[in-house]
Amino acid sequence: MNDQQLLLAWLPFFPLLSFLLLVTVGHKLNWFANTVLSVGAVLLSAASALYLQFTVFSDASATINVELWRWFMIGTSEVNIAFKLDSLSMVMTLVVSNIGFLIHTYASAYMKSDAHYHRFMAYMNLFIVAMLILVLADNLVLLYLGWEGVGLCSFLLIGFWYQDANNAAAAKKAFIITRVGDTFLAIGLFMLFKHTGSLQIDEISEFAQLNNFVDGDVVFIIAMLLLGGAVGKSAQLPLQTWLPDAMAGPTPVSALIHAATMVTAGVYLIARMQAVFVLSPDAMMIVSWIGGLTLLLAGLCALAQSDIKRVLAYSTMSQIGYMMLALGAGAFAQGIDHLMTHAFFKALLFLTAGSIILALHHEQNIFKMGGLLKRLPMISALFFVGIAALLALPLTSGFVSKEAIINQLYLSPTAGPMFWWMAVIGALLTSIYSFRLVFITFFGRYRGHAEVESKRPVLEYLPLILLAILSIVGGLLLADLSFVLPDVVSNGQSEPGFTHILALSTPYLGALIAYVVYFPKASKQTADNAAGNAIEPQSRAYQFWQDGGGFDLVYKYLLIKPFAFLAHINRRDVIDKIVLLIEFNASAWSEMLRASQNGLLRFYAAMLVLGCVVVLAFVMAVMGASA
Repeated sequence: MNDQQLLLAWLPFFPLLSFLLLVTVGHKLNWFANTVLSVGAVLLSAASALYLQFTVFSDASATINVELWRWFMIGTSEVNIAFKLDSLSMVMTLVVSNIGFLIHTYASAYMKSDAHYHRFMAYMNLFIVAMLILVLADNLVLLYLGWEGVGLCSFLLIGFWYQDANNAAAAKKAFIITRVGDTFLAIGLFMLFKHTGSLQIDEISEFAQLNNFVDGDVVFIIAMLLLGGAVGKSAQLPLQTWLPDAMAGPTPVSALIHAATMVTAGVYLIARMQAVFVLSPDAMMIVSWIGGLTLLLAGLCALAQSDIKRVLAYSTMSQIGYMMLALGAGAFAQGIDHLMTHAFFKALLFLTAGSIILALHHEQNIFKMGGLLKRLPMISALFFVGIAALLALPLTSGFVSKEAIINQLYLSPTAGPMFWWMAVIGALLTSIYSFRLVFITFFGRYRGHAEVESKRPVLEYLPLILLAILSIVGGLLLADLSFVLPDVVSNGQSEPGFTHILALSTPYLGALIAYVVYFPKASKQTADNAAGNAIEPQSRAYQFWQDGGGFDLVYKYLLIKPFAFLAHINRRDVIDKIVLLIEFNASAWSEMLRASQNGLLRFYAAMLVLGCVVVLAFVMAVMGASA
């Protein structure tokens, strides 16, 4: 094992060791020691990833493999604890470790006063471990282990403040809904093994590239099962309802889930298994349809939100939709590029939102904010940088990656004009809800009652400044993924001038619409009418989009209530009665034996004599029978 392989092996083990120390002795340590352990471990992983990037992956075709130990055998196929680092997993590792480090640094200040700080940081470390295992795994079993680990950590962190019933419910909702997708993924892995005889990612990709699948329908079914897992983790239709509710967790958790870990896992899975997906044009088309519809749905829902974190949650759904659009059109590299730039500006937006929430004494309703540009100028400026990148304005990282996706959608021979129009309309919706958020939150009059706490710790500002820089120049850091993800779309072409100008103009058109609709009302509203959200009418349509488009209601009446009804009418079925009979018999015998221990000596003597008589009678009967 050479130095690079050793460093690769240690990448996930730095935060794993920190996690083990935090859960065993963290409660005995002070804030500083816990911070050094947790943040320092992720820093070591981030530094290791950067070292590998600059020393090995200056050559985009480079690959590092390291096998730690044999795990188990399935027939003649080995499943090992082994990692593979290529240009795709290198991008993901850099995002997970480096953005994760900045979020950990911010969290050390944000959660400093929490009584269970060590437990929180332990869970955050475990989240990084699970995601690193997921992206570095060289086989699908190990990938699935990381996949499930990410789901577990999201449950633990979303419900970290579980004393609040809403937080606990949000954690359970996220866990259950993502388990639906995980079930599809597990079945897909079984089918892949059945038809390829392997669970090694490289061997499956080679099998698919040789087109050795005997039946095209099998490829389509496998791709759909893998897509089922991806839409669950990445909060795409129809398994997207958990993500807005997941905002109940601490804000650093929201940043980690949206920027560096969980919701990007589904995009990575499709990109990693692209050799299987490209064999089924129908599956690719469905990937794009899911991405496009989620993009539009999330944009409409974001327009009706009053919670600053829920607005950002829906914006994440829409940006993941862009990535899915790109993947379905065959623009795999562009989808991963947008994943990376999205990590920069979405982490920035969530963390600045966290600083705003703390400055306003945990107020999250944007209608009770207003005028924050004057009261929190530094935080406001950093938030504006994140918004500019989200809008894909020129000179930002988002501009480079999102415009590349829109260009590829126009040129794709399989996508068609419908998906290009979806992307453009989605960009318009993004602009409207982003400027709505900016105008209501940062301009006009301050509509809150509590005093704004303008001074924030240095540990909060440093990650925000670095993320702001990445949100601007991050487009220059895009990796060459051509050796892993083939370009099947453009061959260097670009869309015509008119359509290009139309796509570029949507942020400005959205800004104009938002200014006309929201800016005057935000300026007039005061603290006295803020509670009524007087800026916007509370119509049924508004409530419909605020509730996420009615999906929770549909699931309630189509799935939850029928299941609860069946469970109720079968609460005393045959199996249940057998279990209850065993319980009754055990209870009856226990009661009889308990009654015999009454403390009366005469009763004990009588029982002793009776026992002797029974034993004597039994012995005499046996002797008589033998004679």
